[in-house]
Order: sequence, then C-alpha cells, then structure tokens
Amino acid sequence: MKIKKGDSVIVIAGKDKGKTGTVSQTLPKSDQVLVEGVNLATKHQKNRRLRSQGQVIEKEMPIHVSNVALNEDGKPVRVRYESQDGQKVRVSAKTGKKI
Repeated sequence: MKIKKGDSVIVIAGKDKGKTGTVSQTLPKSDQVLVEGVNLATKHQKNRRLRSQGQVIEKEMPIHVSNVALNEDGKPVRVRYESQDGQKVRVSAKTGKKI
C-alpha cells in the first residue's frame, strides 16, 4: 500500500469526491484507509446505564485506497518507488520530488 498513516490525501471518487484530510489509520488486509472528516456515518448509540441518555455519533468509516490519492499542492498525485542510497523511497510520479 503506497499510502501511509499521517499522509495528506484527497478523495478522487465516491460521495466525498474533492475532500481532503489526513490518514488516521490504514487497514492493509482490506486495502482501506480511515481519513479524518471523510466518509462519515451516523450511529445511534443506546444508553449504557439507567438514567443516562443515548446519543447520535458521527463515525469515520473506511474508504478504499483506490479512491484516494496523495495530496500535493491541492492536486492528486501518483506515487512510485525509487532506490536512493540503497533505500526504498516514495517519489511523486509527476514532479519527481521525494514524499
């Protein structure tokens, strides 16, 4: 997976197309990521104890990795790997800058 935790990404497909956010968690087994503020779902939570109230929570749901791209200056960018000084480095396919 070319997208890592903490990366700034832009959504390129789906209901939240055009939104940006940072990756808070990656799920490599299912090829999905959690992006802050994107793909929100409302969950109605039942009260836990007597005399407490239930609540409606907005929760971030996973989005497939193919629907997001790394964000570079507000534009989506593809990533490729190059070997520099014997190390594998992520590089922008458009500009050639190290990410």
